[in-house]
Amino acid sequence: MKERPILFNAEMVKAILCGRKTQTRRLVKFPIIDVNMGCELAGNELAGEVKAGDYRNFPLGQPGDQLWVRETWGVVSHAFDDDGVMIDWVPDRPATPIHELPFGNGYYSGHSIYAADGIFTWGDDDGYEDGRSCWKPSIHMPRLASRINLLITSVRVERLNSMTNADAKAEGYPAEREIDGGSTDPWLWFRDLWDGIYPDNTFKANPWVWVIEFERVGGDL
Repeated sequence: MKERPILFNAEMVKAILCGRKTQTRRLVKFPIIDVNMGCELAGNELAGEVKAGDYRNFPLGQPGDQLWVRETWGVVSHAFDDDGVMIDWVPDRPATPIHELPFGNGYYSGHSIYAADGIFTWGDDDGYEDGRSCWKPSIHMPRLASRINLLITSVRVERLNSMTNADAKAEGYPAEREIDGGSTDPWLWFRDLWDGIYPDNTFKANPWVWVIEFERVGGDL
């Protein structure tokens, strides 16, 4: 089994944590040079290979492999009591203990916390009297700070417009919208979400996409 990183924004992280998101679609980045033959693959040829169980051109592995989620994160190393004395920070939100985590030119010890769980303001220990945000971009999250592991259960390649209403719900359709009851609403929700992320590869363009189905494994955060 291999494991590779995958990025999700805060909205999708929350959907994974509550069990609403079990699929993700990622744009197929052409050209795809077939690792088997060395030639360029068209979308339908790539889809055929994957359907036949050949995942060697899929950059994130194959069913049975794992993905670890990169999300917006930060580190809390300590806190201050009412007298301004430095004390250990006691987590009051989901947090992952870390010790001498290499990052940048130094090391972090304390706890990794996550922006998807709500705002957090670091105090005057960071040199700003009013406090400031110390969130770090998801792309910079190291493996040791990650809290979410996903098991790949299925991979396929298809045109974006092939997705069903059930697929759209599995992409993390917001629970608060389910009261609307419109049968096509999840599909429209995801269409708008996708078009905002990929303005050059919208639903109208109908690009080829990787469809990754997964289930969360381990972890209580």
